[in-house]
Amino acid sequence: MKINKQEIYNALDTITAPGEGKSLVESKSVTNVVTFGDEVIVDVTISNPTLQAKKKVEVEIMKVIHDKIHQKIDVKVNVKVNAPDNAAKSVANNANKVNKIAGIQNIIAIASGKGGVGKSTITANLAVTLVKMGFKVGVLDADVYGPSMPIMFDVAEARPTAVNIDGRSKMKPVESYGVKLLSLGFFTEPNQAVIWRGAMASKALNQMIFDADWGELDFMLIDLPPGTGDIHLSIVQAVPVTGAVIVSTPQNIALADAKKGVAMFEQDNINVPVLGIVENMSYFTPAELPDNKYYIFGKDGARNLADDINTSFLGEVPLVQSIREAGDAGHPVALQEETPLENAFVEIAKNMVTQLVKRNDDLPPTEIVKITTMAGCST
Repeated sequence: MKINKQEIYNALDTITAPGEGKSLVESKSVTNVVTFGDEVIVDVTISNPTLQAKKKVEVEIMKVIHDKIHQKIDVKVNVKVNAPDNAAKSVANNANKVNKIAGIQNIIAIASGKGGVGKSTITANLAVTLVKMGFKVGVLDADVYGPSMPIMFDVAEARPTAVNIDGRSKMKPVESYGVKLLSLGFFTEPNQAVIWRGAMASKALNQMIFDADWGELDFMLIDLPPGTGDIHLSIVQAVPVTGAVIVSTPQNIALADAKKGVAMFEQDNINVPVLGIVENMSYFTPAELPDNKYYIFGKDGARNLADDINTSFLGEVPLVQSIREAGDAGHPVALQEETPLENAFVEIAKNMVTQLVKRNDDLPPTEIVKITTMAGCST
């Protein structure tokens, strides 16, 4: 079968590029077409970061080539998402206009109802994934009693330096893998226990937020401690949090605590939009049985919880030894190219950005929380 390349382009010219208002050809979304025998390979670049948009383009390209040229053509579609400029522009244009930290567009709280579900691991890998997508990212390690970001980013021995900004001395965050970091772990000895009351911890956090030269950031990810306590209230009282991401494992006890975490952010006097839920340790696949999945902690628990409470399911991460090893080595596993784990974090990042853009389009900017009493606790 001889395939005419111009016929392929003519067929693709009938498909509208997502969000462009022009055809794939007219918008220059089709970057290459290769024909070989009865096989056609189409390389296409789109700006919409959603998984749905990617799948839609793949299906439409296959369908139009089969319908207009020949049913038996073997069509392969490579879709690349060129999200950074467009997504960053959309995120920035719709960002929280009352943000007290100059230059920071969106503040995302990463939270979990209980400890041990991998919240800090998700935060670190989400941060490097967003950087790879072209965003400017900072991480505030707000887990003051168990800071782990210095180890996960291989900067445990680093210390923030001082810089002069408009006559004021400020901390310069430590940078690793393109991510700007501040953590109480930079100011304590490795074996030193932090024995502080809530007020002292809150003061330290405020210094890392407001007395630092963060520069221009599309995202500040705040790695919160587990549970719902003083630190969480201090953060929402200090800065207008654009949205929250909840991390959970599939097991019932973790889901029960995750539900409490969601409920905290959705309380009327806090009112921080929950962007979605990430399920960590979803299943285990042994190296010697790569096609097998063992649901050690249960199956689809976080996905079902997202449906139950009417929020988005952002994605799942399997229980894989290399994730733990990479974190311990200070090299987040999402830095590895073209692996299933990289793809998992890319999907989570894209889904989070999609929900964030929707949140900024549909909802007013978050306000700093003014709390006098909540659930029987005074602040």
